[in-house]
Amino acid sequence: MSEITPVISATGLYTPPETISNDELVASFNAYVELFNQRHAAEIAAGTVEALQPSSAEFIEKASGIKSRHVMSKASTLDPEIMGPRWPERADDELSVMAEIGVKAARAALESIGRDPKDVDAVLCAASNMQRPYPAMAIEIQQALGIEGFAFDMNVACSSATFGIQTAADFIRSGNARSVLVVSPEICTGHNNMKNRDSHFIFGDVATAVLVEAKDMAPAQHWEIVGTRLKTVFSNNIRNNFGFLNCATPETIGTPDKLFVQEGRKVFKEVVPMVATMIVDHAHDLGIDPASLRRLWLHQANSGMNRLIAQRVLGHEANEDESPTVLDTYGNTSSAGSIIAFHLHNADLAAGDTALICSFGAGYSAGTVFIRKAA
Repeated sequence: MSEITPVISATGLYTPPETISNDELVASFNAYVELFNQRHAAEIAAGTVEALQPSSAEFIEKASGIKSRHVMSKASTLDPEIMGPRWPERADDELSVMAEIGVKAARAALESIGRDPKDVDAVLCAASNMQRPYPAMAIEIQQALGIEGFAFDMNVACSSATFGIQTAADFIRSGNARSVLVVSPEICTGHNNMKNRDSHFIFGDVATAVLVEAKDMAPAQHWEIVGTRLKTVFSNNIRNNFGFLNCATPETIGTPDKLFVQEGRKVFKEVVPMVATMIVDHAHDLGIDPASLRRLWLHQANSGMNRLIAQRVLGHEANEDESPTVLDTYGNTSSAGSIIAFHLHNADLAAGDTALICSFGAGYSAGTVFIRKAA
């Protein structure tokens, strides 16, 4: 029996309506800095506590390329006494916040091609942090959509979506499913340390969905998955220590290492060559000239990283058409970033064009998905 060809049939995007600009974020952070320094004035004077330094919009844009971000909870995130998302806890019989935005992105994908949820066989919830350990967020999304079959969660941090796409494609190739939704609800402000000058600006919130299907059931306008590849290398340079073994310990709640922490310069130095080499090697193995790629939808973490990776792959500095950016208006949305870029910037490609969806992040983890627009 010949192998079934997996394709990307559709994508969906849910964007929270509230946004926070760099100026708004800096005003909040600097108010917190002033409060902290006032409350610890004696210790700072004694040299036992280090005074915090203010941030600036110019610093944020230079360091990351981010200008604003969408968020699920603006008021509490900007409150100097809270600086994080807050909303009333929902009852167990109510749809959870993370599932809610995942469902919205999934419905957008299904409705874009008129696909009935009953035709979908599986749901993968692929995201950097889950709202709870169990029941799986994917199963809740599955139920809300009215999908039969199976569902499960997976977490490979910023590479979760591309790892999910390969997993879905493998289900299609093996005949275990014909239509799989990969949903990535990313409420990244919930695991960001908004009180850290080096990272308070990084993350935003969003949800994406990718519908991976067998080619014979896909719409005429689809993307053939030419090849996928995954890579992981253990590193402590991006880490989050929050988990069920420590979440109930009062003295650990709110400590910096229970939120996102990173050694940014080390990450930049190590991830850029790793990812660029991975892309080039994978392209050659597929018989693709990297320089011929029509577009690169790269992980939206840092504009400098994307610029260097694209340059090493294409052989020249990429323009916005070759490597579009959504980082400036969405911030780093973890695994959803490259999918947002793909969703918003693919309609103009021509039949036969070959392009790349690529993610990279904590782990380290990296995923490449080479796709070709159907003729």
